[in-house]
Amino acid sequence: MQTAIVGGGAAGFFLAVNLKERAPQMRVVILEAGQHVLRKVRVSGGGRCNVTNTFAGVDNLAQVYPRGHRLMKHLLHSFSPQDAYAWFERHGVPLTIQPDGCVFPRSQQSQSIIDCLLGHARRLGVEVVTGQRVTDLDTLHEFDFVAVTTGGNSFPKSLSEGEGTSDGWVDCCPSLFTFSIDDAVLHTLMGTVVEGVSVQLAGTKFRANGPLLVTHWGMSGPSILRLSSYAARHLHDGGYKATLSVNWLSATEAEVKAALRAATASHTQRQVSSQNPFGLSSRLWQYLLQKAGIAKRWGELTAKDQNRLANLLVNDTYSVSGRAPFRDEFVTCGGVSLSSLNPQTLESRTRPGTYFAGEVLDIDGVTGGFNFQCAWTTAYVVAQAISRQAQGETSPSPS
Repeated sequence: MQTAIVGGGAAGFFLAVNLKERAPQMRVVILEAGQHVLRKVRVSGGGRCNVTNTFAGVDNLAQVYPRGHRLMKHLLHSFSPQDAYAWFERHGVPLTIQPDGCVFPRSQQSQSIIDCLLGHARRLGVEVVTGQRVTDLDTLHEFDFVAVTTGGNSFPKSLSEGEGTSDGWVDCCPSLFTFSIDDAVLHTLMGTVVEGVSVQLAGTKFRANGPLLVTHWGMSGPSILRLSSYAARHLHDGGYKATLSVNWLSATEAEVKAALRAATASHTQRQVSSQNPFGLSSRLWQYLLQKAGIAKRWGELTAKDQNRLANLLVNDTYSVSGRAPFRDEFVTCGGVSLSSLNPQTLESRTRPGTYFAGEVLDIDGVTGGFNFQCAWTTAYVVAQAISRQAQGETSPSPS
């Protein structure tokens, strides 16, 4: 029997290796449109590859999977983050867990993951064909099974329009991106990292917490990336124009006002610029004071000054002019509609023998290893389903 895997990325290779381990006699062929495989794995995590996450502290999967959390809750019972950790260690990649729950190769090199997947695929006899673009699944009629793992952004347009597959399609748009902000003074703070920031899109319920990084084009960091994921569709529909509200302290205005009153009483003769009661970096504190128009001693601050500064610290607003134009490590929301698939096996409800895994599905996660975990989990589920069907076992019925 033969299986074609369309797409040579993380999900495609993980599916191929697991399928060959379960069904050694199966011919497995990876068809990759580009000249290089596992390209996104190479650049992920700044070249370190955030393999998965411990999910510690994740009370609700919707926190980390803005789209697809219900299906992921079910699928993670088949292949969990702990299973992924054990799989890579068992296949020769020692891993390490960071304090924030992110899991990386101990080598801190994405090449370790690439070598693992390529090496085991080669050992098991997986065939890899590059420069092979598939635009119609009907051309793969010689294969008993087809698994599509192309990724959302690179899924063939003809397939998404229904030529060659009857599966539902949710239009794709970028997720996990940084914000462009046209503010030359802000840009001078490039490289400043602020922990424990709360960010929100004004006039919406989209908000996120975590570190924020000021860049030469605007803002980045985990808090911004999470916010972009939560609001991906909203931002896309609005042309990536929005008002960003930054609470630099993740505190209430009343708490900040109390701290300012205490500082006023304790440091009467000192310049406000020289005494920062909130632990912010000196550069950021100076920037915020300049923005608030305050150049006084603490004892000279009026109630109006304190109110203006407190409001700025908890509701500092910026005009987002677009998303940063980086494409190498880009995640999309949208893809194959989950309602069009058997949730037990990820097989098409209308095209038997055709399966989908990875980012091609309408599932996407926030930054921190959650998208790779989706790739490993969905690929494993498909490998399991194909091997069972090839061996004549009854597949779980759709629900």
